[in-house]
Amino acid sequence: MFYETDEHHHDAGGSTMLGFWLYLMSDCLIFAMLFASYGVFGGSYAGGPQPHEIFELPLVALNTSMLLLSSITYGFAMLAMNDGKVRAVQGWLAITGLFGLAFLCIELYEFANLIHEGAGPQRSAFLSSFFTLVGTHGLHVTFGLIWLVTLMVQVGRKGLIAANQRRLQCLSLFWHFLDVIWIGVFTFVYLLGVLR
Repeated sequence: MFYETDEHHHDAGGSTMLGFWLYLMSDCLIFAMLFASYGVFGGSYAGGPQPHEIFELPLVALNTSMLLLSSITYGFAMLAMNDGKVRAVQGWLAITGLFGLAFLCIELYEFANLIHEGAGPQRSAFLSSFFTLVGTHGLHVTFGLIWLVTLMVQVGRKGLIAANQRRLQCLSLFWHFLDVIWIGVFTFVYLLGVLR
């Protein structure tokens, strides 16, 4: 019989970060499929409106700036976390949440406006794939905001303990991941759509 006498040491939270990276990779696959679907169906208008007729680039640019600014303020929250400043972390997270909420409100306004003009997801394959891709991203932002508020409560109660710092790092990865996906949406869906 063989018994291992030396136990392997694992850093606390190491498996959490690995698991979260695996989750992000699976999310990448989901968005890759949605982008591919849009690439296939994005030209099927079925006699309905085309991208250059319905997309308002100034509004989308404003929306993009809200998300990018939220990414910058989250970066400031991480810097404050490294300095151990609980109040500063809370403040930057709150500002990040407000930018994220503004992004969602603008996106919902755009969706409502399109549906009001008769360009809902049932109108054509192009619009179905558009609403699915952009809506899925919006759902991710919504979950990110819920996660952010939850973390603000946890940091307020327990401070910047190791577990909360690890959670903030995971949300940071998630939030920047959403930025990268949105830049792809802005370029591939909106910009190229208007230029067609």
